Parts: sequence; C-alpha cells; structure tokens
Amino acid sequence: MAQMILKMILNGKPVERRISPGDTLLDVLRGDLGLSGTKKGCGRGECGACTVIMNGKAVNSCIVPAPRAMNARIETIEGIGTVEKLHPLQETFIHCGAIQCGFCTPGMIMSAKALLDKNSNPTREEIKEAVAGNICRCTGYVKIEEAIMMAAEMIKRERRK
Repeated sequence: MAQMILKMILNGKPVERRISPGDTLLDVLRGDLGLSGTKKGCGRGECGACTVIMNGKAVNSCIVPAPRAMNARIETIEGIGTVEKLHPLQETFIHCGAIQCGFCTPGMIMSAKALLDKNSNPTREEIKEAVAGNICRCTGYVKIEEAIMMAAEMIKRERRK
C-alpha cells in the first residue's frame, strides 16, 4: 500500500508524518508519535480509552482512519495540562478520587473536556451523556461526574478573572 503524508495540528503544533492509508489515528498517536496517554482498549470504538478531541469533537481514535485526520486539529491528554499547571479536569479527577487504575482516565477526561469546551454549565444528565462512551471498570461514575461538575465551576471562575 502506498504511503502518504498526514498533516495535522496536534496539541497546538503542526505535525507531519508518513503513514499508511490503513493506519488508524490511534496507531499514529501511540506508535508513530509516542503519545502513550491515548490508550488502546477494545480497538472497536466501544470502550472510549482512546478518546481524543478532533476538530472540537470527542472521537474514538481507534476507529478513525488516519487519513481522515488530514488538516485536523487533534488534542490528546498530553496537550491539556502540564506538570506545573494541571488542567482543571486533571485536578478535580485527582481531588475527587475519580481515578483508580487510571486506564480509562485520559479518554474520560478528553470526553469531559470536549463537553466543557462547548458547555461550561452542564447538567448531570449532559455529563452522563458526554462520558457514556467511556467505560470505567473501577470507580463507577459518581466520582467522575462530581469531578466534571467541579471542573466546570473552576473553569467558569477562571474565565471571570
């Protein structure tokens, strides 16, 4: 199969990579770019461990053909906070105990971020819907929902400053 050059904006920076048309976005992120925060779970778009934000929308990168990411804006967990300054979602997931094994956490946070980027005042039902495609086998979802609600409040306060 002929290779092609994939161009995208990844975590705010232009990236070019040679890919095979049969690659998934997950293959490129983890394999080619070494961004291991995006997890490979089911490989069928059912568990949400590989969730990233593509052009403002949460997507399962394991089922996105890499060529579809041409010229797209992609955000991964590695692009939303730093060690010195965590993203509010990262802070609140820690504070609320919404993390146990941590495997689902990056995808869960990226789904929540896609929601909060569009809706800074979500209802609990909107939160449940936003993370419905993310499976957590450890925590249940109550602490995750609380963390997202708390992060929404933090983000609103930051915007008012």
